[in-house]
Amino acid sequence: MLGITEDGGWLLWRVMACRRRSRDSKRQVILFILCVCVCQSGAETLRYSLAEEMERDSVVANIAKDLGVAPSQLVARKARIVSEGNERLFHLNQNTGVLTVKESLDREEICPESDTCTLFFKIFFENPLQLIRGEVEIRDVNDNSPVFPEKEMVLEIPETTPPGSRFPLDSAQDKDMGSNGLQNYTLGSNSHFSLALGTRQGGAKYAELVLERQLDREEQRELKLLLTATDGGSPPRSGTAKVRIVVVDANDNIPVFAREVYAVRLAENSPPGQLVVRVVAADPDEGSYGQVRYSFTQTPERSRQLFELNPTTGEIRVAGNLDFEEAKTYELVVKATDGGGLSAHCKVLVEVLDVNDNAPEIALTSLTATIPEDAPPRTVVALFGVRDRDSGDNGRTECSIDGDLPFSLTPTFDNYYELRTNAALDRERTAEYNITITAMDWGTTRLSSREIIFVQISDVNDNPPEFTQQVYTMSVSENNSPMLRIGSVNATDADAGINARVRYALVRQEGKEQLNVSVNSENGDVYILRPLDYEEVHAFEVAVSAADGGSPPLSAQAVLRVLVRDENDNAPVVLHPTADSSAAAGELVPRWAPAGYLVAKVVAVDADAGQNAWLSYELAKATEPGLFRVGLHSGEVRTARAVAERDAPRQRLIVLVRDRGQPPRSATATLGIALVDGFSDAQLRVSEEVPAADPDGPLTLYLIASLACVSALFLATAVAAAVVKVRRARRGEAETLPTFPKVATESNAGSLPRSYVYDICFAGGTVNSEFRFLRPLLPCFPAGLPPGQGEQRSSVCSQEATNVGEEGDWTAKGRAPLSEDTGPRPVEAACAGNRGMEINVNSDQNPWLTHQ
Repeated sequence: MLGITEDGGWLLWRVMACRRRSRDSKRQVILFILCVCVCQSGAETLRYSLAEEMERDSVVANIAKDLGVAPSQLVARKARIVSEGNERLFHLNQNTGVLTVKESLDREEICPESDTCTLFFKIFFENPLQLIRGEVEIRDVNDNSPVFPEKEMVLEIPETTPPGSRFPLDSAQDKDMGSNGLQNYTLGSNSHFSLALGTRQGGAKYAELVLERQLDREEQRELKLLLTATDGGSPPRSGTAKVRIVVVDANDNIPVFAREVYAVRLAENSPPGQLVVRVVAADPDEGSYGQVRYSFTQTPERSRQLFELNPTTGEIRVAGNLDFEEAKTYELVVKATDGGGLSAHCKVLVEVLDVNDNAPEIALTSLTATIPEDAPPRTVVALFGVRDRDSGDNGRTECSIDGDLPFSLTPTFDNYYELRTNAALDRERTAEYNITITAMDWGTTRLSSREIIFVQISDVNDNPPEFTQQVYTMSVSENNSPMLRIGSVNATDADAGINARVRYALVRQEGKEQLNVSVNSENGDVYILRPLDYEEVHAFEVAVSAADGGSPPLSAQAVLRVLVRDENDNAPVVLHPTADSSAAAGELVPRWAPAGYLVAKVVAVDADAGQNAWLSYELAKATEPGLFRVGLHSGEVRTARAVAERDAPRQRLIVLVRDRGQPPRSATATLGIALVDGFSDAQLRVSEEVPAADPDGPLTLYLIASLACVSALFLATAVAAAVVKVRRARRGEAETLPTFPKVATESNAGSLPRSYVYDICFAGGTVNSEFRFLRPLLPCFPAGLPPGQGEQRSSVCSQEATNVGEEGDWTAKGRAPLSEDTGPRPVEAACAGNRGMEINVNSDQNPWLTHQ
């Protein structure tokens, strides 16, 4: 079939009729039809016709051919049929474009009260959105015969009825329409009656008996006639009813209605039992001839179901539910019959008034249940239509969205609306929407209906991960085990699914050494890859990145700071006396030395930090245990008592140096001391006389205390300045003395006080070394003997040592024998570069040392 307009369809029907009559004009008719189709191909509405009672899956038309599109386009654009109303009568095959009926169509069931029966549908296309209207006219087929409401009609006619009188007969009902509907009545042959045909308003035909010859009850009491109703189908169908005429005795007055036509207006929501109208017919006869009874005649069955008539009072009341959308008017014929069989007729015209009794109906045509959160505004979410079966303002509708939502409604055409977004969406703020659409009519009592549409917002990777902290600080003890977990970093992502899956990684920077840490990419656990050494690195920082699984991925960074805790893993290192120096006679102590006499100072350092580097000194072993003592924190070796003549001339001390770590670590230093009687140099002779008591003892004590305070303040200032310089020069010193630890404590504990400076000389090519006071008194000493303080020293010790075996020679020169080693000590070029540590020593503490 072809998509043509209604006029074109009528023209096609006429042409087909002409085709039956004249086969010679076949070619002219085909050309004319083609012209009509070409003219109508650009119409917006596709119109087709189909005979009723066609079998299921009968072809209506080829939509793809009529629209001029390929069937593949129907599949790609998801073409489908949307029928008006709740019934789905048609089916569109997307693969072929053929429109078929889903079931056999009965025109009398679909359009029972209409002369024409047209079904409307819409063809819905997506990508882009398009609606095309279509109409299918259901052509009537003569499949119903005329049917009389009763198989036998009984008429009581007085014998005095004059010829020419008319008697209405019940009309037959034919469900077919048009030419297939009721067209004619015929009456069987008889000698008294003829049949008169008439047409009512609306085109319905009716029949009346016409009395042609006077009746005579004495001649014939009863007549039986056959009434036949015929439709106009091909072949025609017919129905029959018997008409029994009963001739009654004379009754010369017939009932008379007050009005021939009663017009009533009735609201469609009138309840059952409501009075419509009361018809009244009067009969002047007396007795049974004057009693009038009322009944419906020539009234359709549907009208008899909706209205009931009281046969005695003539009251017509509502018996069913009226519906303006089903029928707007009803025509009732009331017959009044008296006791003698005389009757009269009147018409009751009932006009049904529309009442707003139908709420709008929302039919969802298309819905996109999930939209991305980055969908631009004005994105179409759904398409739906609104239908109200009322008329006038009662059938006008308007739609709205409940609540403040980022959606809006846009009317399209023919009561269709598009649901669109009107603002940017954010899934992290609202992940789904329940959109309530309200359709409301314009009636006096406004009716409404609601449709809830659920729309889910899909996630888009628009949020980078966020760390819970910008800086993560973790600590680990040195000498840790490999792959030790020290903590974790954590980042969250507001997105969902794979866009919220966070993976961690270290940010590597070019030019930097390999990192000591690793981060688990899944859970952010932080591991130390290898053992750390606090002495090498105290702390370090790395950058950690967190990237999500989106495309493209988003990332964020945080700083990971790792602090290394010191462990007591370094033992103290003795700087003086050195381990390779001779312990036989390293220090000279005069025999007259009093208690508290400063003999030497043990200097040690610890590469650890804090409490692990706090050093303490104690005398572990001595030749004369009671002769010497060691300062607990200073390491100074002093005489515990005055030297006596009985004391051995050679003393050997072992000093234990211990830190405060857990567990503590220690080292020992061996110190050789020689007790001498004196020297030949006049500058070193000291009076043995006991100093007389100072008569001003208290005053002298106060002066000494004041001087000590001022000296301490000065000393603190000097120490602070020296600390700064030492820190700057520490790396240079470490390179100069490769046997010393890299890091030394800055505190006075375990280090040489600022009032003492030692010169360290290493003899090239030997294992012996010298630790001497700067500027020795004597030009050169054997190894292990400290030089005097005030002596000027050159960078090369070139003087040869004499034979130490001759004790007299030492005495003549004012020197005591200090060592049993009689061999020469060549130490040239051994003291170069070691002149940086230089501090004066007070001569009152050691008379053997003096300034030049």
